[in-house]
Amino acid sequence: MASNSQMVFAAALLCAGLPAWSQELPDGPGKELAAANCNACHSLLSRVGAGYTPEGWHTVMQMMVNQGAVLAADQIAPLEAYLIKSFPERPKPAGVVIAGPTEISFKAWQAPTPGSRPHDPLATSDGALWYTGQLANVLGRVDQKTGEVKEFPLKTPHSGPHGLQEDKDGNVWYTGNTGSLIGKLDPKTGQVTEYPTPEAGDPHTLIFDNGGILWFTMQNANRIGRLDPKTGEIKLLTVPTANSRPYGMALNSKGVVFFVEFDANKVGSVDP
Repeated sequence: MASNSQMVFAAALLCAGLPAWSQELPDGPGKELAAANCNACHSLLSRVGAGYTPEGWHTVMQMMVNQGAVLAADQIAPLEAYLIKSFPERPKPAGVVIAGPTEISFKAWQAPTPGSRPHDPLATSDGALWYTGQLANVLGRVDQKTGEVKEFPLKTPHSGPHGLQEDKDGNVWYTGNTGSLIGKLDPKTGQVTEYPTPEAGDPHTLIFDNGGILWFTMQNANRIGRLDPKTGEIKLLTVPTANSRPYGMALNSKGVVFFVEFDANKVGSVDP
């Protein structure tokens, strides 16, 4: 089954023009559509991976539409047919049988919006499970007792919700990855409050410190952000190493905020 990380390909199908790599695409009806619409973030060939089932490619196409792909209604079916024929799911390695008793159980809940690309799950204090519908611009809540899944629409279109955190009052906070904002959702009312960052820069992961201050990483801006929920004020700190791409965050027992740097091979910290 294709993973969500593989399906980042969907965001790549948003460009125009005929790139040089298109010469490597398999021939067939729909090739021109793929070459003209599949190279915004990554080339098509770099994101095909092990291919997809027809159902998987259908989901990818829905993700494209959710993300705002500029495709005419009569272009979607031929492009999907080309991708299904050209890049079918390849056989996976055989599983290794391990001796001894094993008991495994999986349970799945269907997200209401097709191609929403569920991201960064969060278990909240009331027993619910939340996720960000990154390509559907929603936050989702799963009631594990009833199986009900409810989605909450966000304000700014295509804000790209990513990381999640819960505050002491039960509000759910999120990073708007492509909207360059921090958001807060009141689950009781569905009200969304947005806090735009002072500069654009890919807000990614967020975490509360012991004093209730919200910290977050801005991967492409090489920044660490600090938001005071009481005032809404945001301050940005520059990571000492240039182009380090700060990403995930953690809080230690002394209240120090730690973060990892993707492109610098380092771990950093901020003393609140």
